[in-house]
Amino acid sequence: MKTAIVIGVGPDRGLGAQLCRRFAADGLKVIVAGRTSSTLEAVANAIEKSGGQAVPFVADATKESDIAALFDAAGSDLDLAIYNAGNNTPGRIIEMEADYFENAWRVVCFGGFLFGREAMRRMVPKKTGMLLFTGASASLRGRSGFGAFNSAKASLRTLAQAMAKEYAPDGIHVAHVVVDGAIAGDKIMNRFPDAASRQDSLISIEGIVDAFAFLYRQPERAWSFELDVRTSKEKW
Repeated sequence: MKTAIVIGVGPDRGLGAQLCRRFAADGLKVIVAGRTSSTLEAVANAIEKSGGQAVPFVADATKESDIAALFDAAGSDLDLAIYNAGNNTPGRIIEMEADYFENAWRVVCFGGFLFGREAMRRMVPKKTGMLLFTGASASLRGRSGFGAFNSAKASLRTLAQAMAKEYAPDGIHVAHVVVDGAIAGDKIMNRFPDAASRQDSLISIEGIVDAFAFLYRQPERAWSFELDVRTSKEKW
């Protein structure tokens, strides 16, 4: 049975959890990875109850030993790996502590490196597999007040592009999804209660998941490196 790993899984109405649900519904066994055991178990249990296969796995994206163990758990059936870890880290550069900036880079880019490297170590010998990264508006442009987040996401995109070119000859499809705007999920709804009244300005989680699923299904002679997803209201 083909296996997928999704790291960066939070509440059910979040992108990570919904990616797990979609690929489980499509017939893959999904390893649900993140830092909070109770959250991961809830997502995995919901998938199992709906007829899919899922296993929770607690892992810190910035710890090399955790990521190696995560991929060991996937075994030889690994076919899809999705790096969805990383939180927005706003702040003015002049007021920013060095460890705050470094941590933004570690979670987004360094973690992406560890995850991507372990994926390639398993996929390249088989000459098949897909690695997907979640990007953001920050992947493409700098913005005042978000220097740490911008630089981390831009670094991740460049890493993903380098890997796409490096491993395509080995039959591995690496791609990057730019999520250009706020997602209509639990995180934004809980943080900003008035968000429900402006749903048309929030990106549909289901629409983003569709983009990941589309990339996964692309044939070898028609691969994309990048898709961007935004609402019709977004100024870009």
